[in-house]
Amino acid sequence: MRFALDALFAGVPAEQVDEARRFYASRVAGRGPGTLEELIEARARRTAPRAADPPAVEETVEAAEGRVPVRIFTPVDGPPRGVYLDIHGGGFFMDSAAHGDARNRELADALRLAVVSVDYRLAPEHPWPAAPDDCEAAALWLVREADARFGTSRLAIGGSSAGATLALATLLRLRDRGAVDRFTGAALQFGTYDLSARTPAGRRIADEYFLQAYAGHVEDRTVPDVSPLYGDLGGLPPVLLIVGSTDVLLEDNLALAGRLSAAGNDVELRIYPESPHGFTGHPTALARTALGDVDSWLRDRITRS
Repeated sequence: MRFALDALFAGVPAEQVDEARRFYASRVAGRGPGTLEELIEARARRTAPRAADPPAVEETVEAAEGRVPVRIFTPVDGPPRGVYLDIHGGGFFMDSAAHGDARNRELADALRLAVVSVDYRLAPEHPWPAAPDDCEAAALWLVREADARFGTSRLAIGGSSAGATLALATLLRLRDRGAVDRFTGAALQFGTYDLSARTPAGRRIADEYFLQAYAGHVEDRTVPDVSPLYGDLGGLPPVLLIVGSTDVLLEDNLALAGRLSAAGNDVELRIYPESPHGFTGHPTALARTALGDVDSWLRDRITRS
């Protein structure tokens, strides 16, 4: 058997790859905040989220002795066929659920899903385990209330970057509670699965401030709730991993795909050429194709009998 990276590339038209190559060649690569002061400045500069129509319903839900704000979208055309729990990215220390409103409204209407987005607490004001505690509370609320609230008990989960990390940590917590069976799939975009800086992949981001802000107080960051790569990964629902070929987290995602598969899970890895971290949020045709692939995958998981 030959193992070649390009054999794992998602099928993308050549013109989209060329457009992405040109786009990133002319785009200055960014870096996240490196200090608390820079983080405060970055938060202040963040633009207001794009509005959704109809807008989200804002609520606070309770489960597992936790109370967490969520934003809820329901499809405009008919009852939901399932519920998608969305966990936003932002390095555990930036952004909010509201920044996903436009995408989540589109997702709700295109797939006829209820979309519940978690406004988890951010570091460094609220370091680990605040964020996974909030995500777990929202997931357990859905396990308990989805059928009565939305008329369906079919659940899926997903997120991007830090949100993908938190989605996987949430699934591990639910599995250990015996509550993961209701989830039909997890769509994880370019997550950070090793925050320990002990693996070659983890050492590539060892100097990033978000690690200190989120988990700098944790003595051993190989704890699976912090670094899911180190966990017992058996007994999880099907997983879709999305990552770009030029993402600093590519090796991290390759390692996770291998561990998920070795644990007996259904895992699909799709690598998109000429794409850096966060590429699905960029204005390229390739990004739209990747998001369409995520939609198709979720539709199959939600509607599968």
